[in-house]
Amino acid sequence: MTDRYAVIGNPVAHSKSPVIHAAFARATHQDMEYGRIEAPRDAFAATVARFAAEGGRGMNVTVPFKLEAFALAKSKSARALAAGAVNTLKRDGDGWYGDNTDGAGVLRDIEANHGVALAGRDVLVLGAGGAARGMLLPLAAARPRTLAIANRTASRADALARDMAPHAKVEAIPLAALGARRFDVIINATSAGLTGDVALPWPATIFAPGAFAYDIVYADTPTLFLRFAKDAGVTRCADGLGMLIEQAAEGFALWRGVRPDTAPVFALLRPPRA
Repeated sequence: MTDRYAVIGNPVAHSKSPVIHAAFARATHQDMEYGRIEAPRDAFAATVARFAAEGGRGMNVTVPFKLEAFALAKSKSARALAAGAVNTLKRDGDGWYGDNTDGAGVLRDIEANHGVALAGRDVLVLGAGGAARGMLLPLAAARPRTLAIANRTASRADALARDMAPHAKVEAIPLAALGARRFDVIINATSAGLTGDVALPWPATIFAPGAFAYDIVYADTPTLFLRFAKDAGVTRCADGLGMLIEQAAEGFALWRGVRPDTAPVFALLRPPRA
C-alpha cells in the first residue's frame, strides 16, 4: 500500500516540496505519494486529523502552522523542543512525533554544499522569529567561536537568547552595537527585502574579510540581502534553496529511514546555466 505524505500550509500552492520528495522517492525506490494541503488558518488540527484518518504517515509543516504543529505533537525531538516549533510530523502510533529540520538543513547546506565550516568562526543570525529559533541549536552544535543574534525589536532577540540559554550560548546584540562587530558567517533569517527594495537595518560593516553571506530565502535572482552583501564586498554568497532541499532530506530520512542524495535535486530545481 502506497504511503501518503504532504506539505501543509497556507498558502501552499507555490511549494516545491512535492517535486523534491517525488525525486527522493524515485531515487530511493520508496512506495509513497506526496501532495499539498492548504489548511484553513483556523482549522490546522482538524485538517491534520483528517489526513491521519485517511492514512497519512507524515507531513511537512510550513507557515503559518509551525507553532500549532508543535502543540499538536505528542512527542518531540530535542531540536524541536529547543526551537519551540515543528516543521516535520511523523505518525507515531495514534499520535504525531514532531521534529524541526530547518536548522539541520541550513547547517548541512552551509558546511557540506558550500564548504564553509562554522567551527571557530563568528556567526551572526539576523532575526529572532521562528526561522532563527529553529536554526540556533544546530548552529551551536557546529562549535562556532561566537553565535549571536540581532533583531529590529531588541527585546525579541533578548528573549530568544534567554530561551536558548539551557541549550546553547547565544548572544543578543542590539542593532546600534552591530557597527562595532565583524562576523565570518552572516545568515539572514528575516523577511527583510521580500516586499521590494527597502533600506535594510544593518550596517555594511558587519561582514568580516572573507565573510560568507547566506539568505534563507531562495530566488532565481539575488535577494536584497545578498545584493547588500555583495555591495559591501562579500564574494561568497548563497540563497536558501539548499536549506529547502537539505531540510527536506532530513525529514525524508526521518520518515523512510534512508537519507537521499540531494545533489540531483539541486540540478532539477536550478539547472546549470549554459
